[in-house]
Amino acid sequence: MYGEEELLPISALQHLLFCERRAALICLEGQWQDNIFTAEGGLLHEQTHQAETEHRGNLRLARGLWLRSLTLGLYGRADVIEFQLVGDAQPGMAIPLPDADGLWRPFPVEYKRGRLRSEESFEVQLCAQALCLEEMRGINIPAGALYYGKTRRRLEISFDRAIRERTKNAANRLHELVSAGITPPARPQAKCRSCSLVGVCLPAATSQRGDVKRYLKQATTTPEIAP
Repeated sequence: MYGEEELLPISALQHLLFCERRAALICLEGQWQDNIFTAEGGLLHEQTHQAETEHRGNLRLARGLWLRSLTLGLYGRADVIEFQLVGDAQPGMAIPLPDADGLWRPFPVEYKRGRLRSEESFEVQLCAQALCLEEMRGINIPAGALYYGKTRRRLEISFDRAIRERTKNAANRLHELVSAGITPPARPQAKCRSCSLVGVCLPAATSQRGDVKRYLKQATTTPEIAP
């Protein structure tokens, strides 16, 4: 069990699975830079959280719901939790809601920019939200969905044993990384080009011993102009 002061953001799991150095730069060093991808994603989340709770017949949408798990040591806000009114719900699968009759089954939905695709880091982030809600309400949540803004399509994710284990392992690794207090060295990869922190991380300059001096020398040397 973790204390309240030890809780880490659910969103950090996505950064961790993308790149542990990125997660450390954000969680340990407080670094952040936007690029077109993160800016669009941030705007999508902001718009989602600002919208009011909606009622659509037998469906209720709760936006920006705060979540936490003292077992995983995580906290965060869900983009949307859909609550579906159910008739004969299995025990532990649905809950009562304030000012509403019957039992309602929760279904978390995480909003992402871009096109429909399977992405482990997104799925783990979504599963972490479900695990938080399960702990808070003492229920079982079998599935959720990722909604992709560019294509306006959703990908349903089943929270089976495998993804639950990956999520728990990722949460444990995140706490290990933060507890160690050491930012891992850079390991340049193709995905570095799409990372908003590439200008802070400087993977090409810091990946190997001696590269920093060579990078600075190249960056500050004025090229000779041929006569």
